[in-house]
Amino acid sequence: MAESRLFKPLKIGNMEVKHRIAMAPLTRLHASDDRVPIGLMTEYYRQRAAVPGTLIISEGTLISPSAGGGFPNAPGIWSEEQIAAWRKITDAVHDKGCFIYCQLFAMGRVADAEYAKKENVRIVGPSAIPMDENAPIPQAMTIPEIKQAVLDFATAAKNAIHAGFDGVECHAANGYLTDQFIQDVSNQRDDEYGGSIENRSRFIREIMKAVVDSIGPERVGLRLSPWSLFQGMKMQNAIPQFSDIIYKARELNLAYLHMIESRVIGAEDSVGTERLDFAYKLWEGPFLVGGGYTLLDAQRLVEEEYPDREIVVVFGRYFIANPDLVYRFREGLQLNAYDRDTFYRSGSSVGYVDYPYSAEYLAKNNSGLA
Repeated sequence: MAESRLFKPLKIGNMEVKHRIAMAPLTRLHASDDRVPIGLMTEYYRQRAAVPGTLIISEGTLISPSAGGGFPNAPGIWSEEQIAAWRKITDAVHDKGCFIYCQLFAMGRVADAEYAKKENVRIVGPSAIPMDENAPIPQAMTIPEIKQAVLDFATAAKNAIHAGFDGVECHAANGYLTDQFIQDVSNQRDDEYGGSIENRSRFIREIMKAVVDSIGPERVGLRLSPWSLFQGMKMQNAIPQFSDIIYKARELNLAYLHMIESRVIGAEDSVGTERLDFAYKLWEGPFLVGGGYTLLDAQRLVEEEYPDREIVVVFGRYFIANPDLVYRFREGLQLNAYDRDTFYRSGSSVGYVDYPYSAEYLAKNNSGLA
């Protein structure tokens, strides 16, 4: 397996990763009540930087206080305290010879009514369309609020660089605020931010441009999920809309495009059959792809389906349970099984930093956790 193209280096922006297996952004809810990363998070990311040259994408990180209203104990990156805490994490990852991007997002209409009230956050979205019949009705964002959100993304990106991240990923997937603007199931505006493909692309395009202007295109990635039903999403004719966004991202020369297959809906498996062929045809640079991949699936993708493309396969749940995942893949070792019931236990080390390394990895790395 070590001879597989999966384990060949690849240039992404300013980085040269040593293999084509990346760690997905994984919400784990382990920050403090004030959304400051804690020491347990440093240990978690340090463990998963077990193999040098790995690209890690952080859990979704809120760009501003107004972007919250949900996911208690998810981290933010607007305060000096948060930046300093993230610096400990990025230092730990870099000390292991790995790279880390910060995934930036805002909740939008998927915020929780009770928690939004607790945080004094208005629940907003592109239109007054709730996620489902049991969800709160969001308030349609005004133009000034939209412009402020764009600025907040740019500020968060600069904060991420100050915190030591190698770059940022603009999260425009899985039904969060930017995805809500992209898709017509949640965006029925009749101004310059809705009503047409071009207008629905405007918000994410402005975000990408502002972030690029702030930190440089070589430090910016974009995540999209055209097929996901998660959180009330999935427009009927997605390809023209998402093609337009990919064109715009290509014009900005982003470091990478990150797409999610139809085989997952949020954190759950799905039986989706839609493919990402249209995106592979449009995007010319490094292409990150995730969604229910096994090792054999990943090998087939990079060696047989797209042998001439620079593809990185993104793994989530396997990385949760296997801090040395890349080593296990390369050496053909058995994986630890993950326990879904422990994915979101705020503040607990159980199911977070207690998954063991393989005996083979420990033997090769005498200090165990080094």
